[in-house]
Amino acid sequence: MSADGLISVAEALARVLASAPEPLGAVTVAVEAALGRTLASDVHALRTQPPFANSAMDGYALRAADTRPAPARLRLVGESAAGRAFAGALGANEALRIFTGAPMPEGADTVLVQENATREGDFLVVKASETVAHNVRAAGIDFVEGELLLAAGRRMSSRDLALAAAANHPSLAVRRRPRVAVLATGDELVRPGGALGPAQIVASNNYAVAGIVTACGGEPIDLGIAADEMVALAHSFRRAQEIEADVLVTLGGASVGDYDLVQKALVDAGLELGFWRIAMRPGKPLMQGRLGAMRVLGLPGNPVSAIVCAMLFLRPLLRALAGDPAAGEDASEPAILGADVGANDLRQDYLRAKLTREPGGALVAEPVASQDSSLVKLLAQAQCLVIRAPHAPAARRGEPCRIIRFGGLGF
Repeated sequence: MSADGLISVAEALARVLASAPEPLGAVTVAVEAALGRTLASDVHALRTQPPFANSAMDGYALRAADTRPAPARLRLVGESAAGRAFAGALGANEALRIFTGAPMPEGADTVLVQENATREGDFLVVKASETVAHNVRAAGIDFVEGELLLAAGRRMSSRDLALAAAANHPSLAVRRRPRVAVLATGDELVRPGGALGPAQIVASNNYAVAGIVTACGGEPIDLGIAADEMVALAHSFRRAQEIEADVLVTLGGASVGDYDLVQKALVDAGLELGFWRIAMRPGKPLMQGRLGAMRVLGLPGNPVSAIVCAMLFLRPLLRALAGDPAAGEDASEPAILGADVGANDLRQDYLRAKLTREPGGALVAEPVASQDSSLVKLLAQAQCLVIRAPHAPAARRGEPCRIIRFGGLGF
């Protein structure tokens, strides 16, 4: 902790993650409903895929030895198609018409592609010799019964759904979605489309945070806008507890001004304050704690500050609650600066920046003209955040930096 009471970003994240030492409980959902959900248990194959050797080509199933020397003349005895296997066995100097995915008949050990043969009535003329197992997919080449396919903690993609379904799982055990109550605060806020007074603005942070919660696999619950009154705030906190929210996110009012009542109201309601104020910009007045069983994150009121804090702290918290073993891993990646930046002070900076790519492939991050934390348009135009460590010296265009991309994180 610094001399002025600010804690570092790393320490703040560690404390946030420590509030979720165990993931939420498991629920069972149909496999088609598991997209984006986190597996609560390992997924093993319930069958072997493919369950039988099959043809990888349209052609002819035969014995490789019968194709030597070429040309060779073999008798056609039937066909095998996907879903309609040949019932008999293949004898010497016999061939079978076969189609892609069809089971290999007993006695055959290779597939000759149809372009390398001609038919003469009930006979097949083989133009070139064939090798054993050519164009044949062996049984179990994909996976075998009992094999571990997907580990607990994995967030299910569409590709994972295909694998689980192919392994014959009609349903999966996944972590319960974190329930996140989102409360905007402030007399100055009005919902979009509402009548604005002379000193009011349109609320937007709650929509951004709800979108972030959804993208992270959580269930956002809109608590609306609470006035700057202790009674109104206390009522909203009780609502969050009554609906059994796992996390309460408050927006604004976490500082110590005359009208910043959120922290005081939370403490009066029984909040165990974890920390307040971080050595970062934007987002210094971030608050974290616990109200009974409910985790609390008090985000700043400025839009950029709220969204950056949600990226850095709410997202990993939700992933930890969902059982992601990599919830707290570093999301940054290397890039080069697209403009000069000045020396930094004691706070870690997150500069909104536009992202391009050099002809050689390197990512170039150019900070936007103004870093004012109230500017929503510039935030929407940016593609990443440039990370500037505390006390970092001035850096020139072309020097290396670290960035966090908005894309891929649901932001």
